[in-house]
Amino acid sequence: MDRSKPSLIRTFRLLASCGAIALIVGSVSAQDSAPSKKPSLGTIERFDPRFDKLIPPDAKIERLAEGFDWSEGPVWVAKDKALLFSDVPENIVYRWAEGMSKPEVFLKPSGYTGSTPRGGEPGSNGLVLDPEGRLVLCQHGDRRVSRLGPDKTFVTLVDQYEGKRLNSPNDAVYHSDGSLYFTDPPYGLIGKNDDPKKELRFNGVYRLAPDGKLTLLTKEMTYPNGIGLSPDEKTLYVANSDPDKAIWMAFPVQADGTIGTGRVFFDATRGVKTLKGLPDGLKVDQAGNLFATGPGGVLVFAPDGTHLGTLNTGEATANVNFGDDGSTLYITADMYLARIKTTTKGRGF
Repeated sequence: MDRSKPSLIRTFRLLASCGAIALIVGSVSAQDSAPSKKPSLGTIERFDPRFDKLIPPDAKIERLAEGFDWSEGPVWVAKDKALLFSDVPENIVYRWAEGMSKPEVFLKPSGYTGSTPRGGEPGSNGLVLDPEGRLVLCQHGDRRVSRLGPDKTFVTLVDQYEGKRLNSPNDAVYHSDGSLYFTDPPYGLIGKNDDPKKELRFNGVYRLAPDGKLTLLTKEMTYPNGIGLSPDEKTLYVANSDPDKAIWMAFPVQADGTIGTGRVFFDATRGVKTLKGLPDGLKVDQAGNLFATGPGGVLVFAPDGTHLGTLNTGEATANVNFGDDGSTLYITADMYLARIKTTTKGRGF
């Protein structure tokens, strides 16, 4: 998502990460009492009894690392027992594993391989693993979806629609048939929708078939962002990171992989005025509950659209993903990497 920060705020956060500021009010609490001794982040808000079956009463959001420009796109790599995540402005993918004092650079550049220096949001955003376990990246700066080769070179999967360059692929999810669903808002373009290099007049949601055929599913969403599938793969969820229409849409998935007429799954537009964040990344658990970043942190929804509770990080929160045995929810929230232990498991575990 688009999030510009004044230099004063950047300086404040840099000092905080170095220990010069003891407290960021409303965001980071004192050292928690859990055995891990990791500091906590934010608060947990419970609105429905069903939430307690997903998030234990004594659960805390643990802060694992900090100091990033804008952390995004976490993905769990089971064979490596590690988490990969993007820092979009810094054009880096980091690797974090239990016991590390801090994340290490896994990949740089991650989303922009050009030689001309540029600002904005050039790096990778959403990260996913393909059916063979290979890393697939939504690359803002290179305006494509690519796969990382064993020698850490990029193989382009798709970068055009009807002969025109994509805007800046943002997030993606794989279907069990091998097709890739992804969103293409303008956040990687320095001028966003007004950038002269924007070749498509719309921001789309696409399906890339295993044979390489690209299908535009919808161009009606203003800023399509996070994307996910229900456990039965009959519903495609797409977040819309528009402050004037901060909604999540639910689309029926047809037999041919395309989508039918969508419905508003949840509307959080009113919350944008008082809470940090917009609808962004999302993941679905095995029971069909949505863990969706948006105004206030990570909003947890039942399959029927009921807002069960919120993991309020106190920060604009970008994305989430399940890891470890599937019950740990990893969270990328502005400058932070965090996690919380749940009593559910993510889709695919």
